[in-house]
Amino acid sequence: MLMPRIPIISGTRHFTHSLAFLTIGMLMCAVALPLLILWLTTQDIDLSSVGVQTSTIVSWIAAMSALLAVRGIASFPGTRHFAYIIPAFFIAFGIAVGLLLVLRPTYSSIIVLSAFVASTLFAFVASLFASRAGLSYFVVPFGNSLALLEANDVEWLVLSSPSLPMGDHSTPIVADLHYDFDPSWERLLAAAAISGRAVYHSKQVRESLTGKVELEHLSENSFGSLLPNMAYRKLKRIVDFIAALIALPLLALPLIMVALAIRADSAGPALFRQRRMGYRGKEFDVFKYRTMHVRGSADFEERIEDAMTQADDHRITRLGRFLRRSRIDEFPQIWNVLRGEMSWIGPRPEAIPLSQWYERELPFYNYRHIVRPGITGWAQVNQGHVADLDSVLTKLHYDFYYIRNFSAWLDLLIVLRTVQTMLTGFGSK
Repeated sequence: MLMPRIPIISGTRHFTHSLAFLTIGMLMCAVALPLLILWLTTQDIDLSSVGVQTSTIVSWIAAMSALLAVRGIASFPGTRHFAYIIPAFFIAFGIAVGLLLVLRPTYSSIIVLSAFVASTLFAFVASLFASRAGLSYFVVPFGNSLALLEANDVEWLVLSSPSLPMGDHSTPIVADLHYDFDPSWERLLAAAAISGRAVYHSKQVRESLTGKVELEHLSENSFGSLLPNMAYRKLKRIVDFIAALIALPLLALPLIMVALAIRADSAGPALFRQRRMGYRGKEFDVFKYRTMHVRGSADFEERIEDAMTQADDHRITRLGRFLRRSRIDEFPQIWNVLRGEMSWIGPRPEAIPLSQWYERELPFYNYRHIVRPGITGWAQVNQGHVADLDSVLTKLHYDFYYIRNFSAWLDLLIVLRTVQTMLTGFGSK
């Protein structure tokens, strides 16, 4: 049975989550309030002037862009609005101010600054009220849907009889749609759908809450249901190339300095080149800074062991530990991105011996090669470095969630979490 693709599943939300409410709030904070402040500070305002109109339009676009970005990335599992409000509004208004400085139109700094402060504060207040409401679902208590009750931060309202629940009709119903229901419960689900109430499959709700896609049966997850967005994949490749083309010259001097420091710290080359499995199952050479002491030739079993970095691995050099913790050792892979072998964001490519081992042991492992591997990815920011098979299987579930929800919003969330990871060293070994 093929289930419909539902990237993000929402339960009952507070009215402050409403796009209409937030849009009106942003109009007040990014347009009306800045104009009032300008009038109070100058006692002279001409709404028809180019400077006022330009500032108002730019502020409105920046505020709405930041708002939509926060809504988009906060829809994914394990995210909270608060953590992304300041970065989103700083980036949006930073780009707006940058364009004003480059294009040099007439504008009012009072309007832009007031819009930034007011819209950011409004986003925090709206998120504060929305976070208190939380998520809620009605649950049909049969089959795999009962496992959902273990999830925290969600209000599960278990149905005791096959009748439509009273009250808020916006609260969705969750059921294991693969379960062989009694006719009375089937009529309930049909009636709920006809009345306009959302009815979700428990498996997809679990994916939305955990950020993982589990693959147990091919019949439940066909090749087609895991194909990523083709249009976005092409756009993503263009963005990857342009970003790599800009980053390499800007980072050239720091990259050279790191390479010299590695040579001074321990014997061996500055760069480490390893054969890995890439896009569509094609092998390629990945480039990283060397973080371990050089070892001689090894047999197949030893190559698998070498590819699996353990906690407090004795092979890691003094400088290498810092490079791995800060993820600076991954920077040379910008060259792989430029060549089209990798993306900035995607499933991490595995060494050939590891990839061959995982393919033998884990079903559907080669599905992850349907998108370009990345320097960072959804599994990395949620799980960190892994080595044993059980952890790799969990990592695979994260990879499939990324493939199924392949989008700009998810990539933006991964970028923000990667910055946090670089600062905290989460998941490094």
